[in-house]
Amino acid sequence: MILAVIIVSGIGAFLATVLVFAERVITNYGDVEIDINKGSKKFTVRGGGSLLETLTQQKIFVPSACGGRGTCAYCKVKVLEGGGALLPTEEPYMDKKERADNVRLACQVKVRNDIKIEIPEELFAIKEFTCTCEKIIDLTYDIKQYNLKLVEPQTIKYTPGQYIQLLSPPYEKSSEEVYRAYSISSDPADNTGIELIVRRVPDGIATTYLFDYLKEGQTVRINGPYGTFYLRDTNVPIVFIAGGSGIAPIKCMLHHMKNTKNTRQAVFFFGVRTTKDLFLIEEMKQFEKELHDFTFVPVVSQPEEDSGWTGVTGRVTDVAVEFLKKQGDVSNREGYLCGSPGMIDSAVKVLADLGIPEERHYYDKFA
Repeated sequence: MILAVIIVSGIGAFLATVLVFAERVITNYGDVEIDINKGSKKFTVRGGGSLLETLTQQKIFVPSACGGRGTCAYCKVKVLEGGGALLPTEEPYMDKKERADNVRLACQVKVRNDIKIEIPEELFAIKEFTCTCEKIIDLTYDIKQYNLKLVEPQTIKYTPGQYIQLLSPPYEKSSEEVYRAYSISSDPADNTGIELIVRRVPDGIATTYLFDYLKEGQTVRINGPYGTFYLRDTNVPIVFIAGGSGIAPIKCMLHHMKNTKNTRQAVFFFGVRTTKDLFLIEEMKQFEKELHDFTFVPVVSQPEEDSGWTGVTGRVTDVAVEFLKKQGDVSNREGYLCGSPGMIDSAVKVLADLGIPEERHYYDKFA
C-alpha cells in the first residue's frame, strides 16, 4: 500500500512538472511588439496575455465593464495585423461593418506575436488615480456607497454619466488583480473625490472585496473616466429609467442639472423589486424641490404584504408607458437608461413604441 502511494505521488509530481514546463516553455511566446495607431506608440511586451490585460499593464486603459469576460463588448479595438481569426465568443457582438473593419474584443485577443492595432486617441488621456476610501455607507442590504478621496492626482474631470474602473487587488478569496466598472454618482462640482454606488454580486470577485475586505482609510486605485453615457446639451424633455444601482449615473446627472440651473422637464422612473430595495428616496424628493420641472416615480414590482407600500407597483417599464401615454406626444424626448441588460432592452422597446427615435436612446447596460 505504501509503495502504491509513493508511486502515485511520484506520477503526480511528474505531471505537475510537465504542466509547469508546458506553461513556461511551450506557451512561451517570447517578446512581441505592439504598434498602436500606425506607430504613434510602440512597446515590446512578453507575449501570452490578452490584449486588454497587456495594454492595461502599459497604462493604456481600454474600457471594460465585465472584467475581461467577453460579455460587455466595451473593449472593442481595431486589430490590423497579428490578432488571429475572430473567435466565436466575439461573433455575437460584431456587426457586418465591424467585422469588415477588423474590430475585435481586446479581452479575447491573445498577444502571441507582433500586433498592430488602432484605438481612439482619447484613450491615451485616461488616467490612473490613487484614492483613499473615506466613507462606506450602507444604502440597502446589498448596496453600498463608497466615498473616495483623490490622493494622486488630486482632481478628476468627468462628464456626468461616465464611469471609472476600480482595481480589486489580490485578497484571501482571489489571487489575481481584476478591474470592474462602476458609474460615478457624486456631485461633479466636487472634483476632489467621487462616490460609487455598488450592488453586491454573489461570489463576485470585486464586490466581495469591496463589501467584505475594503475598510475606511484604505487605499483604492481607479482609472478613467470612460463612457459616452452623458446628458446631451439639448432643450428637449428627458425620460430617465433605472433599476437598483443603475441610479448612480442618473444621480450624477441630476446634480449637474441643479448646478447649471437646467430648466429641462424630466421624469425619473426608478424600479426595484421590494421596498427593502428602495434607497436615496429623500435625496430624489429633494431634487424635485430644487430642479425646475422634475418628477420622481419610484416603482416597486413585488412589494411585501406587510410593507405598507402605497406607491406605484408593477414593472418599471410598464409604469413608464402608462405615465408617458398620458402626456400626449412624447416623441420629442430623450431617454436615458441604466440597469440590467433585460431592463434596458425592455426600456428601449418602450421608448421606440412611444415614438422616441433610436438616435435619442442613451443607455448604460450593466454587464
